[in-house]
Amino acid sequence: MGMEGSEPSWIQWFLVALPIAIASVLAIWCVILAAYQPGRYITRIRPPRPPQDPFNRTQGFVIGVTMLTVVLWCAQNALAQYVGSMGVIAILPMVAFFGTGILSKDDFNSFLWHVVMLAMGGLALGEAVKSSGLLQTITHGIENLVQGYSVLVVFAIFCGLVLICTTFISHTVGAMVILPIVQSVGAAMMPVPHARLLVMGSALMCSGAMGLPISGFPNMNAVSLEDATGVNYVGTVDFLVIGVPSSLVTYGMVVAIGYPIMLWLGF
Repeated sequence: MGMEGSEPSWIQWFLVALPIAIASVLAIWCVILAAYQPGRYITRIRPPRPPQDPFNRTQGFVIGVTMLTVVLWCAQNALAQYVGSMGVIAILPMVAFFGTGILSKDDFNSFLWHVVMLAMGGLALGEAVKSSGLLQTITHGIENLVQGYSVLVVFAIFCGLVLICTTFISHTVGAMVILPIVQSVGAAMMPVPHARLLVMGSALMCSGAMGLPISGFPNMNAVSLEDATGVNYVGTVDFLVIGVPSSLVTYGMVVAIGYPIMLWLGF
């Protein structure tokens, strides 16, 4: 999204995303340890019991279909004229798993369809912003505000705006609405357009917002988990105490690590 015709390759994506992800995970793990101090309350950790069941053909089939789907996604640019979009490739595991009986209708009914509706609602919202002319109005306003700033400052500003917005709305919805604006501003930058740089940084930052339970689908799933007595493992306070500092850590990693790597790759 936002980089039609100049999408980064999978190698470029990994070169940018992996260093940021590794550094962010390690730093956030330190934040979690400092906040909860598990050593004060847990004196012994029981090792997990090794699986006793032998590896069977069904497990091998699931692994094979999953790996094939990932490989096809990685080669999507080369296969686009044959398979179209990545959504067509995603039908492969659906047919393979439901067609062979590995998944049943009960599994289908247990899917988080509200998550699908939320994502598709964000797509409709993005199209509404674009077709109504609001996208163009917002883009022109932001272009005037950032005019004269260096690329690094504009990059940091957009990453900060994306972080704030996607803290209060879903990452998917935020990406669908915000990234077209980011792309338009980046394409209009003078003397050298930097649409890919801004879009890539903003896309990574969308996943860095973790301050509230509604910030993303993983957060929604985590806050809905309960123990045997019906008490939630984590609540809104946990997300505020851990999620907000973790979001700021990720923001720093995207700017400090991602920006120079993207410049080196020619974004």
